[in-house]
Amino acid sequence: MTNFKENIISSFLLFENTLNGEQNSSFHKTRVGALNYFKKHGFPTTKDEDWRYTNISSLLKHDYKIGAREKADIELIDIKKYFLQEIDTYKLVFVDGVFNSWLSSTSWDNYFIGCMCDAKRSHPDVLEKHLGKIASFKKNSFCAINTAFTNKGAFVYIPKGVEVKKPIQIMWLTSNAEKILFNQPRILIVAEENAKLQVIERHQSVFGTNTLNNSVCEIFCDKEAWVDYYKVQNDDENASLFDSTYVHQKKKSVCNLTTLSFGGRFTRNYLHFDLSEEHIEANLNGISLIGKNQFVDHHTFVDHRFPNCNSNELYKGIFDENARGVFNGKVMVRSNAQKTNAFQQNNNIILTNEASIDTKPQLEIFADDVKCSHGCTIGQLDEDALFYLQSRGIARKEATALLLFAFKNDVMAHIKIPTLKQKLNKLIAQKLNVSFDL
Repeated sequence: MTNFKENIISSFLLFENTLNGEQNSSFHKTRVGALNYFKKHGFPTTKDEDWRYTNISSLLKHDYKIGAREKADIELIDIKKYFLQEIDTYKLVFVDGVFNSWLSSTSWDNYFIGCMCDAKRSHPDVLEKHLGKIASFKKNSFCAINTAFTNKGAFVYIPKGVEVKKPIQIMWLTSNAEKILFNQPRILIVAEENAKLQVIERHQSVFGTNTLNNSVCEIFCDKEAWVDYYKVQNDDENASLFDSTYVHQKKKSVCNLTTLSFGGRFTRNYLHFDLSEEHIEANLNGISLIGKNQFVDHHTFVDHRFPNCNSNELYKGIFDENARGVFNGKVMVRSNAQKTNAFQQNNNIILTNEASIDTKPQLEIFADDVKCSHGCTIGQLDEDALFYLQSRGIARKEATALLLFAFKNDVMAHIKIPTLKQKLNKLIAQKLNVSFDL
């Protein structure tokens, strides 16, 4: 762990030499501050309460290459299957941390969908106002590392009153590499007043390469903006992911964020919602469906700081073989946040004796005129329901799959892109090793 920390610090000095004069920018001061935080605090351990059930020591023993790799050999035929191809979409494709314009489909017209490197020329004021301002690296060492190395990430800027008619796909790809890559994907989404957009984000190791992605996403929702965001996590068995997402919402905005965790060796999701004005709606939904040697950790924090806001969390987990899961959801209702309506629920099904889930829903309420509830369940499939289906001529494997499909359906109902929902249902059927007419 010590060697990895020293490697990160020394790599930052090399990274600075590639910035071409940006060392004097205001954001570079943020980079330096983030690195200094990491120098002081290092990596989290199981002694930290937020990491009590998540041991990352095995991930930190590898000899990683830190920073983007300029030359990567990936063709469209290698990655076509990972995209949502049935409908027209914008595409932002990064290979080994580098923006690939040939594989991407961008926009510079009524709104900007592209790389930060281009936005530094076209929208420098928007970048300076928001980049690094929403995601706080304090109390998050992985956010600090990402911030220190942020340079050429994905940038989506939707001006006031504009609705993006096509979904936006953001794809982070890892190619073959001699050394294990420790990538630092960065995304900034700015939706101005009454803007609307849909985003699909995915991380993928194309050739089964052992890789570690440390991603940070910042989402700014101005007044009455509407953002629908989907995280599709179905990576290779050798891939690991730290994913930190920070959302800052203004009055009457709506942000729906759905996390779909189906693959990867190790996945840690952290969602931080800041409800900074009145009449805000935040919806956090998630499905975990994992099996052999897989681990998924969902951490959420919803901060109600003003009155008359609604937040809803619904996370469901299905754990097979020796899979492990963690859910730690925290809702904070501050003294000023009267008339808050906050709901949080985590339901889990364990399919074997070897699978496990640690769940800890939390409410901290300092206001007296609120409606808040939370709860969690951990159980197995209902044998009576299985027997009933089998008595109707349905084989046990298909009966099990039918019950699991029903279990996850209320989360899937939040997916507003029909082709994405259909593709995910087929993926779930594949994971359950059954064939349905979907």
